[in-house]
Amino acid sequence: AIEKGLREISAADRRFDLLSFLEGAKGAYEMVLEAFWRGDREELRELCDDSVYASFAAAIDAREEAGETLENRLVRIEDTTVHSAFLEGRTARIAVRFVADIAAVTRDKNGNMIAGSLDDAIESRDIWTFARDTGSNAPDWLLVETDAL
Repeated sequence: AIEKGLREISAADRRFDLLSFLEGAKGAYEMVLEAFWRGDREELRELCDDSVYASFAAAIDAREEAGETLENRLVRIEDTTVHSAFLEGRTARIAVRFVADIAAVTRDKNGNMIAGSLDDAIESRDIWTFARDTGSNAPDWLLVETDAL
């Protein structure tokens, strides 16, 4: 099913290249995580569709209301694999499974650590779905769904 979906996407968009897409997905994963950790709504707005942005913004609002800050660090992305791929009309949708090590610390409004450790990275497994209109000249894929495994 994945191969069929990738073939359909390639047929609809002759510029599509799987290796380039996966490199871009890795970069987007890092950019979105870092923007979320910083509370950078503007950057998230550019990288995500409305529903994903709304979820991130609500989490940032809750964190800010509680006076908490994140001091997280993406240590490494261990694996990036296509989980599913399909063409829905003119919209290409590719779900990517990321396995990454993340060091995470949450601090309260006084700067005291209330959760996590920067010394011990925790393995994170996520499936993020990216979408793009294959008829568009814009090369950008948007993050349209996030799921933790």
